[in-house]
Amino acid sequence: MGLGALAIASIFLWRYRTQLMTEQGASGQPQLYALLGMGAIGLLIFAFGLGWQVPQVEGTKVSGGLKASLEYSAMLMALAAHTGAFIAEVVRAGIQSVSRGQWEAARAMGLSNGQVMRLVVVPQSLRVIVPSLNSQYITLNKNSSLALAIGYPEIFSVSQTTLNQTGRAVEILILLTIVFLLLNFLTSFVMNWINGLVQIEER
Repeated sequence: MGLGALAIASIFLWRYRTQLMTEQGASGQPQLYALLGMGAIGLLIFAFGLGWQVPQVEGTKVSGGLKASLEYSAMLMALAAHTGAFIAEVVRAGIQSVSRGQWEAARAMGLSNGQVMRLVVVPQSLRVIVPSLNSQYITLNKNSSLALAIGYPEIFSVSQTTLNQTGRAVEILILLTIVFLLLNFLTSFVMNWINGLVQIEER
């Protein structure tokens, strides 16, 4: 609950900071420090407020800590490597889509490399990156069913088990379709909202 409230507050603060910087020419440093403080509080809540346990080795037994099955670890690493490669290529293409004149103009104004990337290049490249990321995240939702091949009990595997036990194929396929449809709609809604934030507003 606290993490969600911090995330919502940070979004509004970030938008307020951007508005101050664009309309009034403010530096945005106080808001940046506030965002960093909120991030630190969020990390503290995540580290200590969720009841994480440090693994303890007692002879040949390990107690506490986060336990992940071999199948889940394999699925996580495979999907992360596969999807990460595509996302990295999308981000690279988006950054390269910004014309070299924008880079040179920003450096001519005395901006450092970090400021050039943060204030000039990334805001423009997001207009190219975000629509492609939408497709990648939807593909990730569907690719999660490939975990069936290594025996991980994901939603498709659970539906097959339920089908074998009940014999209600139509109802189970309808439920499976609705679940994937809702996941893809939610992903598209969030990405389209982000895409609307980064688009140029015509006056």
